Amino acid sequence: MLIDTHCHLDMLDLAPHNNDINSVIDAAYRKGVRQLLTISVDLNKMDTVLGFTKRNGVYASCGVHPLQSEGLVTDESLLRQYAADPKVIAIGETGLDYFYEASAEAHEAQKESFIHHLQAAGSLGLPVIVHTRNAKEDTLSLIKQYGNRDSAGVLHCFTEDYEMAKAALDENYLISISGIVTFKTAQDLKETVRKLPLESLIVETDSPYLAPVPYRGKKNEPQYVSEVAQYVADLKGIRYEALLEATAANFHRVFAKANPQHQLQL
Repeated sequence: MLIDTHCHLDMLDLAPHNNDINSVIDAAYRKGVRQLLTISVDLNKMDTVLGFTKRNGVYASCGVHPLQSEGLVTDESLLRQYAADPKVIAIGETGLDYFYEASAEAHEAQKESFIHHLQAAGSLGLPVIVHTRNAKEDTLSLIKQYGNRDSAGVLHCFTEDYEMAKAALDENYLISISGIVTFKTAQDLKETVRKLPLESLIVETDSPYLAPVPYRGKKNEPQYVSEVAQYVADLKGIRYEALLEATAANFHRVFAKANPQHQLQL
């Protein structure tokens, strides 16, 4: 089963699809996608995110992106409220991003928000979707200190080094690979993917961002996760179908609320 494990349906450019989100999802279905996880970055927009889950095979997360966290207090009770929805299968997108935010104040706000997410997820037994950039040590430290190894989570759109990936695996985390892996400049990431065990990997688009080759420079869509999956399969030296089977099994092992039988349909 092909799954786009991280997309932002509320941010997609719908103009090429007659302003119809169902057309976007149908296009993904025709490329073999059978489940989607649409990601929350702002709890104020959760009603919109949840609206997408009315469609069979579409799931959601609830959380506040680290670049949205400064000046906000992540409301754990609100996270718990949204997480009670049967189609909400994860907490996040949360984490630390020191690339765009350099101030100590911003870093502390991100850490506080991340801790709230980790604690809520741990008590609920849900996986955490972690965004990390230029924050390797702090991200791993907080995961180890506040995370729940039983429910664990995923380092999404992974671009860090093999050592960080290995440390995350020790905490039972998955590593999610996006279209970045297809870029010529991503040689270190390609080597990391080759070295990581197959049972640690899932694939995503992070659409509308980071469209894979040959669509680089265009708006990304869930249907392009097939390009990511094929590229990862080639790096691992395995059949495309074997990659899909393994990554789907990995996803459903960690994102246990997602029912493998509930799939997209036209």
